[in-house]
Amino acid sequence: MTASIQRLFDLSGQTALVTGSSRGIGKSIAVALAQAGARVVISSESAADCEAVVAELRARQLDVFALAADMSQRPQVQRLTEQLIEQFGGVDILVCNAGVSIHNGPMHLASEQDWDTTMNINLRSAHWLCAALIPLMAQRQRGSVVLMSSLSALRGNRSIGLYSLTKAALSQLARNLAIEWGPDNVRINAIAPGLIDTDLAQVFHDNPELKQRRLAMTPLRRLGHVDEIAATTLYLASAAGGFVTGQTLVVDGGTLITDGS
Repeated sequence: MTASIQRLFDLSGQTALVTGSSRGIGKSIAVALAQAGARVVISSESAADCEAVVAELRARQLDVFALAADMSQRPQVQRLTEQLIEQFGGVDILVCNAGVSIHNGPMHLASEQDWDTTMNINLRSAHWLCAALIPLMAQRQRGSVVLMSSLSALRGNRSIGLYSLTKAALSQLARNLAIEWGPDNVRINAIAPGLIDTDLAQVFHDNPELKQRRLAMTPLRRLGHVDEIAATTLYLASAAGGFVTGQTLVVDGGTLITDGS
């Protein structure tokens, strides 16, 4: 890797917030951004989980901090943004990764609470964070936002329709905000992961037949790794992705384009 390429991925001097970063994809993203030189704020609903991750990563000489917040509660999200502004003057990189899928089944059977919780955590919290933090990026004439969409946002879904609805909205949010803030050199993109090997994939590991059917629809014939989503996020957050905005990058091993053979 040449020095010029290294500089493209260098995040030294920048501050990043990664929501839902106490485990899984979010934690891997936080590690990647910190390894690239960023100061990274770890955030999830559990303060204890955030502090545990911070202790682990500081032992690896990474520059990380903990600010817990429940993304379903607007007052907590507002307090999170206030703390970010008080302590760091805002952020240069915002990664909205927090998400839940609490209703499985036909959408007409989802309760009002299912709708409210899913919408708040998956979609509204991203809007709340963007509304509070992007204007500060615009003042500095730089910034990158990455919204975590999903492969399910690009296909019809029999059992996770409510979840996929919010994820599709995140891709549209990225497009809208990219147009609004592009003149201020703030880039907003989304990532649509396919089946990634996290705790959520355990159902496939527990059912080999189901797993093989699922992998048969993926040309690369494997699950994705959290580090592959983290690397994509680093690309979008850094100068390497400096001319990319309003896009949803699909990272799914080819599932979306497969003909099923």
